[in-house]
Amino acid sequence: MQHNEGLFSGSEDLQLFFQNWLPRGDARAVVIIVHGFSDHCGRYENLVEGLVKRRLALYSYDLRGHGRSPGQQGYVEHFDDFRQDTRTFVNFVSKSHPDLPIFLFGHSMGGLIALDQALQYPEGLSGVIASAAHLGNPPVAPVKLMAGRLLSRVWPSFSIDAGLDESAISRDEAAVQAYRDDPLVHGRGTARLATELAEAVAETQANAQRLQPPLLIYFGSDDRLTNPEDSQRFYNNVRNADKSIIIYEGGHHENHNDIHYERVVIEVAQWIEAQVLIASQEHKHKDSIDG
Repeated sequence: MQHNEGLFSGSEDLQLFFQNWLPRGDARAVVIIVHGFSDHCGRYENLVEGLVKRRLALYSYDLRGHGRSPGQQGYVEHFDDFRQDTRTFVNFVSKSHPDLPIFLFGHSMGGLIALDQALQYPEGLSGVIASAAHLGNPPVAPVKLMAGRLLSRVWPSFSIDAGLDESAISRDEAAVQAYRDDPLVHGRGTARLATELAEAVAETQANAQRLQPPLLIYFGSDDRLTNPEDSQRFYNNVRNADKSIIIYEGGHHENHNDIHYERVVIEVAQWIEAQVLIASQEHKHKDSIDG
C-alpha cells in the first residue's frame, strides 16, 4: 500500500488536508471518504486496509474546522462550504484517476454531505454509500438546539461541547478508548453549524426521490447518535431502483469500528465491486453498439 498526504484548495482557496492510500498495481475504482462531525480522515483504518486489499484506491480529507484542516473547530459559515469543498475534492481526485469509477462514502455528518453531493452534483459519481447518515435531529438536548438557532443569528461562532455519548460509537471498548484519546477529535459544535446542518437535512430528505447514482445505505440497529429511522425514511423515498440497505443488528454508530467491522468491509467492497462490474458491462455494450 502506498500512503500519501497533502493539501488541496477547497472553497475560497482554503488549504485542506487530505490523504490517500493506493493499492499495489492498478486500482479498479476510487473510494472517497467524507468523515463525520468531530471526526477526521485518519479514523477509517479498517475500511482503508480492507478496501485497498481489493485494489480500490482510497482518498479522504479533513473537513474545514476538523482534524488537520484550518478553521474554528466545529464551525462552518454555510453548508455550501462543505458542498463546494467536497465537489472540489472529487474533481481533484478524478483528475488523478480519469478512467476509474468514483464512489463517494460518507459517515454520519459526512453521510449527509455525501448524499447532498450526489443530489447536487451526480455527474461522475458511480455510486454513493451513506453510513449512519445524519438525516434528522442531532443527539443533543432540545434546549441546546433552540439556543443554537437563536445564537446563529447574533453569535454564529458560539461554541460548546456537543456532549456526545462516546460510548455509543462502538461495542469495541478499544475503539471507544482510541476515540477518547485521539487529539484530533474535538467534540465542539457551534451555533451556525447546528442551523446549517438542520437546513441541509431538511433539503436532503425533501429531495431523496431525485437521487440518481446507485445507493448503498447502512446503519446499526442500536445507533444512539443518529436515528436509524431517518436513514430508513430517506431510503424509502429514493426512486432509483438501484439501491440497497443493510441493517446491522446490535450495531452502534461506527459500524466500521464495531465488533462486526470485517463484515461491514466485505459487504461494502462487494457492493462496490458489483457496481464496477455493471459499469464495465454497460461500457462494453455501448462500445459494441457504437462499433
